Amino acid sequence: MSLTVFPVPGDGAEDVLVAELGEYAGFAYTGTDDGSLLRVSPDGRQIQRIGHTGGRPLGLEWLPDGRMLVCDARRGLLAVHPDTGDLEPLVTEVDGRPMRFCNNAAVVGDGTIYFSDSSATYGIDEWKRDFVEDTRTGRLLRRDATGQVSVLLEGLAFANGVALGPGEDYVAVAETAARTVVRLWLTGARAGERDHLAKDLPGYPDNIARGSDGLIWVSLASPTDPVVERIQRGPLPLRRLVTRIPERLQPKPKRTVRVHAYDDAGTLVHDLDVSTPDFHMVTGVREHRGRVWMGSLHEPAVAVLDL
Repeated sequence: MSLTVFPVPGDGAEDVLVAELGEYAGFAYTGTDDGSLLRVSPDGRQIQRIGHTGGRPLGLEWLPDGRMLVCDARRGLLAVHPDTGDLEPLVTEVDGRPMRFCNNAAVVGDGTIYFSDSSATYGIDEWKRDFVEDTRTGRLLRRDATGQVSVLLEGLAFANGVALGPGEDYVAVAETAARTVVRLWLTGARAGERDHLAKDLPGYPDNIARGSDGLIWVSLASPTDPVVERIQRGPLPLRRLVTRIPERLQPKPKRTVRVHAYDDAGTLVHDLDVSTPDFHMVTGVREHRGRVWMGSLHEPAVAVLDL
């Protein structure tokens, strides 16, 4: 498998979204750590800045009205017009308290938004502390078509990627620190039940997304780290102590390029594991008509793999 890397003018192209229709069909969109939103042509030769959030954009999705939904870690849930850059805040606080770490989302046809708040304790600049301390203060939330916000799940171990079932009968959310993808059933006889789409993953899941192939694609930002696993099981004072030692001595994500794809029975359909020195820490994944686009929290680039 050969990975093609497209450099972009900004570090940390964390997620990736692909346009389905119109003049820019097949173009990929991403956001970087300086707040920029970028549009990248399918061959990587054209890159255009289409907007700026004033924060740190992470997960991206399309809204029914054609605007782009942006999960901004610092500003909350935003709607951005991809042609004008006009921005509208949709959710900045929940129950009267500002969101700490808006991360990823999935959108229903009627405009309902399911989205994650990774931590109620730490923001994005201290994501490692939340991960190592395993605060389990992540949440899955819903904003309905009227704008009403409700909390669906609490106590998640670093709530991250969000995706919907094929008939919008369930919503899945990645628990990065627990190496699972939790599923909450929304309709039918199992409505309200919680189970796992995937668990005991061989790495730490980040963003997830339903592809054009109907599968749920899961990015694995780093392989499982036995040291981190032991620390997470230790007493809280030890976990806190580890996050206070010098950065150079703290556990670090291992270099890897790996994504999984699961069907709705939780069966692993694809395990793409690419060895390359040119890209690492895949935090966003989007399958679109046989091409798998990837984003990274650290790389100044997006990458694409042809299936």
